[in-house]
Amino acid sequence: MTLAFPNPSRSFDETRNAVCFIGHDGMFKIRFFVEAEALARSGIALGGKGSAETTYLSAFDALRTSIQDVASKAYARDRRESYTLTTADFR
Repeated sequence: MTLAFPNPSRSFDETRNAVCFIGHDGMFKIRFFVEAEALARSGIALGGKGSAETTYLSAFDALRTSIQDVASKAYARDRRESYTLTTADFR
């Protein structure tokens, strides 16, 4: 099977300072975290009056396709249950 992202939900994990989203490989659930720093360095404008959570979730939404592409490549290299995507993964 290949990795799919059928559920568009995502959440901000304050403890990890990252946006969490889920991928599925058949019946297996794979958790992904995108560090806030990676989103901040994305070039998406992060200013505004919203909370950090709202700001990072909006950045994630704007970059969803490329984030899922990076997540799929990470999963193809090394199949695990959880991944943390950092700025280095997006270069």
